[in-house]
Amino acid sequence: MELIAFFVLALLLIASALVVITNRNPVTSAVALAFNLVAIAGLYMVLDAQFIGLLQVIVYAGAIMVLILFVIMLLNLREEARAHPVGTFQRILAPVTTLLFAIVIGRAVWLSAPSSFPEKTEGFGTAASLGKELFTRFYYPFEAISLLLIVAMIGAVLLAKRKVS
Repeated sequence: MELIAFFVLALLLIASALVVITNRNPVTSAVALAFNLVAIAGLYMVLDAQFIGLLQVIVYAGAIMVLILFVIMLLNLREEARAHPVGTFQRILAPVTTLLFAIVIGRAVWLSAPSSFPEKTEGFGTAASLGKELFTRFYYPFEAISLLLIVAMIGAVLLAKRKVS
């Protein structure tokens, strides 16, 4: 049953990721991204990491998606949403490059895939184990990401303010 759930979630992840990168409407892309983030939470649930799965839904699919939608609406992207002409060179080069990239990534994953996964340690996926890792080993990356999000939000506000003035 876990294997079926994994493959269904993987297909949903790939499909929603394709919608995110191919759709020109930023709101539709943001909704597809939210769907993608919820599917990632489903993968965490399949891996018995319930706490991380719930954090994924609360933090990313909730708070971060609200922030992204706020920035999209704040920037008023009407001019950027119009279709731009695409040359013949891009129409040929994009699928070929994508296929080559997919082959390279697929080969790397196939060759480096473990034959079996190690056993889960006691307390895997709990709030205590996550807190210990987050505030000891990953403290500085955690703080760097929070600063990056604040800078991105300030930048969006400044861009929007410049367009209004």
